[in-house]
Amino acid sequence: MTGLPDDLLRRILEGSPDAVLVSDRKGEIRGWNGAAERIFGFTAAEAMGASMDLIVPERLRGRHWDGWGHVMESGVTRYGGGQLLAVPALHKDGRQLSVEFSIQLLKDGAGRIEWVVAVFRDVTERFQRDKALKLRVKELEEKAGAAG
Repeated sequence: MTGLPDDLLRRILEGSPDAVLVSDRKGEIRGWNGAAERIFGFTAAEAMGASMDLIVPERLRGRHWDGWGHVMESGVTRYGGGQLLAVPALHKDGRQLSVEFSIQLLKDGAGRIEWVVAVFRDVTERFQRDKALKLRVKELEEKAGAAG
């Protein structure tokens, strides 16, 4: 989208229904749009400069940072190319969310990662609905097996 005015790009990001998080190599949040505020509950002022631990559940932080370190060293993620990851995340109020996100690694001229951009969508309602449906199917299968 070259040739677009910076103001237009800013308006697109701010108007996006999906959360856009930009972090530096250290994993500190450097960009946080309006949808990120809505989905995660943290204002931009609260998120800017904070660690991504802000939204990563404590039990997953070790795994998250191990993977992060590998990606920063290798310059490669196995989740590129528009693949969606489905993971739990944290809301400011402490509740767990289910989110899907894609990741983009932005590199400098030497091929070193400068920025990481993640685009998130809250899929908590769908995740809970699917979980309830799977449980209901299992119950019905067990009932049908017991009757047969």
